[in-house]
Amino acid sequence: MILINLLPHREEKRRQRKKGFFLALGIAAAVGAVVVGGWFSVLQQMKAAQVVRNDVLRQEIKTLDTQIKDIAMLRAEIEALKARQKAVEDLQTDRNIPVYLLDEIVKQAPEGIYLSAVRQSGNLVTVSGVAQTNERVSEFLRNTLYNSPWLEKPELVEIKAAAVVGQARAGARDADRDPRRLFDFTMRVSIKRPPSAAADSAASAPEPGAKRRPTAPKAT
Repeated sequence: MILINLLPHREEKRRQRKKGFFLALGIAAAVGAVVVGGWFSVLQQMKAAQVVRNDVLRQEIKTLDTQIKDIAMLRAEIEALKARQKAVEDLQTDRNIPVYLLDEIVKQAPEGIYLSAVRQSGNLVTVSGVAQTNERVSEFLRNTLYNSPWLEKPELVEIKAAAVVGQARAGARDADRDPRRLFDFTMRVSIKRPPSAAADSAASAPEPGAKRRPTAPKAT
């Protein structure tokens, strides 16, 4: 017996395929919405976490800015204290400079040099005197240039022959030299501070703000 299906099966299959397509499309859309929603939620959480980190960074930056200002103020105070310390050391050294200067000029002046005036203007010293010969003046210049820790840059300003009455004033002892003739000279020299002298002056200077220890009264 042969059965013949007279129902519109093609339309029914097409309808089922269409229904399955829309069902799959709806499932895909739902899955896509869930994925997009989950990703959006993750992005929101990441954004919130980043905002929190940014706030923390801003607070840290403000704290560091305050610390940087404090450090800059401390550095300025340190530089000011160093400048004051250097001023105190310079004053301590300058107080002893005349003694060192006169002692050094006496040391470096050779025999046959008689000084008549020493004038200081800042770091520049002008020395005037008389010499038995030109060679004595040249030796004086060489000594201040190479052998002196306190004097430097010697410069001869003037030298001229001067007639002197009396052999005692001339002070000449050599037989081949005229005892009645001397040389007036003027020279300039600069003062330099040896590091050892500056260190000694700094060590001997009292610390700023240090209190003096009271001494016990003597028994009578």
